[in-house]
Amino acid sequence: MRASSQIGCSMKVCGVEINSNDVNVCLLSLTDEIFELPDFRSRRLTLTDINSTRELRYFQQTFAKLMQDYQVDRVVIRQRPMKGKFAGGAVGFKLEAAIELISDLDVFIMSTTDIKESLKRNPIQIDYAETDLKVYQEVAFNTAYAYLMKDKYAAKDA
Repeated sequence: MRASSQIGCSMKVCGVEINSNDVNVCLLSLTDEIFELPDFRSRRLTLTDINSTRELRYFQQTFAKLMQDYQVDRVVIRQRPMKGKFAGGAVGFKLEAAIELISDLDVFIMSTTDIKESLKRNPIQIDYAETDLKVYQEVAFNTAYAYLMKDKYAAKDA
């Protein structure tokens, strides 16, 4: 509900795609119906040693500090299947849990179906190549955009 009340004012969302031991991120803000890709010091965070508790804590602290520094309102993680051909790996679920357990961080898991539906109803109005984002950030960007558009239209329908 918090996100819906902020639409029309300002909301900053960090889209997240977890791919193996990498977390691809994209910061996207929506202010009075205008999207912006603010400068963001990180495009990808990597868990270097998947078996190290210290490395996992360092990843978690780094992610938390990044969100705090940029005053992110909500982190939106693209959901990964738990089974099947495209199932996420154990390391990815470990990273997802580390993000979800950060206190004072508003985290939302968005299904690929919801992302696709939102993008279908609200196509992106700019060619991705013009965003100056890296290719590997596209899924994170789409996740953030789909979330912001989903809440925007949910707020109008309510």
